[in-house]
Amino acid sequence: MISYDVQERILTVSLFGEIDHHTSAGIRSEIDGLVRKYSPLCLILDFAGVDFCDSSGIAVVLGRYRLMQSLGGEVELIRLPRNIRHIFDMADLRRLVKIE
Repeated sequence: MISYDVQERILTVSLFGEIDHHTSAGIRSEIDGLVRKYSPLCLILDFAGVDFCDSSGIAVVLGRYRLMQSLGGEVELIRLPRNIRHIFDMADLRRLVKIE
């Protein structure tokens, strides 16, 4: 599940619940639709409400990174719980996206 806010070409998407192989396709589709609708310069993914995230979450981030790159934008990850930050650090996502 997601919620979002758009202000001055910044799209902030708040994620909730679990991000795994059961939920990731829906999350990807929703975010991609919002990106195409609002054409943001920056996509911020807020992970504060995420209880669980596996490698599917990495795929969600990488796919949105590629989408935003194709539009000349960037991705930022904020409010990562410690366990999710650890997974993303192991995947070295920091070299592609800004992590608060």
